[in-house]
Amino acid sequence: MQTYDFIVVGSGSAGSVLAERLSASGRFSVLVLEAGGTDRRFYVQMPLGYGKTFFDPAVNWNYKTDPDPGLDNNTDHWPRGKLLGGSSSINAMVWIRGAREDFDAWRDAGNPGWSYDDLLPAFKALEDNEAGADQWRGIGGPLHITDCSTAVHPLTNRYLAAGQQAGLPLNRDFNGAVQEGVGIYQITTRNGRRMSAARAFLRPAMKRKNVRVEMNALATRILFEGKRAVGIEYLQNGETKTARAGREVILSGGSINSPQLLQLSGIGPSALLGALGIPVIHANENVGANLQDHVGINYTYRGRLPTLNQILRPWWGKLMVGMQYVLLRSGPLSLSMNNAGGFFRTDPALSRPNMQLYFQAFSTVIPKSGERPILTPDPWPGFSIGLSNCRPSSRGEIMIRSSNPRDYPKIVANAFSTEADVAEMLAAVKFVRKIAAMPAMADIIEEEVLPGPSIKSDADLIQDFRKRSGTVYHPVSTCRMGPDAARAVVGPRLRVHGLAGLRVIDASIFPDNITGNTNAASIVTGWKGAELVLEDQK
Repeated sequence: MQTYDFIVVGSGSAGSVLAERLSASGRFSVLVLEAGGTDRRFYVQMPLGYGKTFFDPAVNWNYKTDPDPGLDNNTDHWPRGKLLGGSSSINAMVWIRGAREDFDAWRDAGNPGWSYDDLLPAFKALEDNEAGADQWRGIGGPLHITDCSTAVHPLTNRYLAAGQQAGLPLNRDFNGAVQEGVGIYQITTRNGRRMSAARAFLRPAMKRKNVRVEMNALATRILFEGKRAVGIEYLQNGETKTARAGREVILSGGSINSPQLLQLSGIGPSALLGALGIPVIHANENVGANLQDHVGINYTYRGRLPTLNQILRPWWGKLMVGMQYVLLRSGPLSLSMNNAGGFFRTDPALSRPNMQLYFQAFSTVIPKSGERPILTPDPWPGFSIGLSNCRPSSRGEIMIRSSNPRDYPKIVANAFSTEADVAEMLAAVKFVRKIAAMPAMADIIEEEVLPGPSIKSDADLIQDFRKRSGTVYHPVSTCRMGPDAARAVVGPRLRVHGLAGLRVIDASIFPDNITGNTNAASIVTGWKGAELVLEDQK
């Protein structure tokens, strides 16, 4: 059995950062265990190629929720990255940190060191923002962030104008002084290629002699001596292997895999573990509980002006944008499908935005079986205005079904299970229609395709968003951070309550969800977590 100072389970947004930061001094050895394979795939590196990875089992766990009463009993598809870089290698690349108030609330919940002012230096240090440095943005860091303001589809400017006509300010930087308003999203790309956590952090770390990355290595159990974690058992190429950690085991599997591995290892709800015949190492009812996620829906329109549909659908258009991408690393394939978006409040009395907007200059009403139809849009000029809630009050859970680590856990999302979540989504979809009714958009709209003009009453609107909504892929909080071991899984220094030598460092530790896409906050959690780990080494 080989011994390393640190074993990091998972090479995703946080795990990749940990591998780089913990190994940088050369003082410590790091083993990274990744259940998936390489990120060196064309459709992973090409930004818009994530439509091809949406169902691809070679790079995607392809999780499914249980039928959800809040979503008209639909079973939701939950893609999660199963490759180097984790979900940062298959996501939509939008770079949103979250609101100042989100992180200040983390601190106020008893987690010193996690306020916005505490994390801002870390955000700036890890960023290389093409928009330039200021008091909010950083340059020169390992993670390149692209300013797309000159590259978006012309229709995007009409969306921005309509948003302003509807009362929202124009926001040139959602990661700046304020988050509210409409604007163009910054994305994690560089020179037309995806800038995943693997590309920014893990690949440089892999060049060091003190870093070892094992791919296709499924962690099956945390090994303990008493209450101290001392290693990991994992499956690789049909063989059971073990590795020992001289200092710490760090779980960075994300909001599904981290609680799953804890439960498989005897850390979790005692009744669940007992029923599955798993010996209890440490009982904690919060492992896998408190699941939060952002839920979203699109309103789709047939337009009078050309959209990306007219370029991305015909063979000659595909050939044109393909050549543009291969030769110049530019064009639609070098961008996210979310050119622009924004944040707004459904109630002026709220202290910060509670809804996020997305603008897509194409439409995919007519589905194609087996792939997310980004590259096969509708045969007419269409576009979508989407939205998702930012801090829903609904809570779900992720619990293992058996003691077999290959069995997918049971995901109960409980979307729209509170009256507050239903009320704010009802107000939000009405606001989307308000944007579409503004002159800048109304002038070029032929008709609303989804849900359609017949859906008018509150009851019909609610029924529609229950039927058509789904995850926007931001699950968090299943190993949440907090000072009270009776209510949390890890403490403010990300050590698992009641155990030694074991931390969780990924999005599962978020005390509450953030206002926006979760990749940036996951990466900064890896950065901050590495600082905590290094501070605690004697």
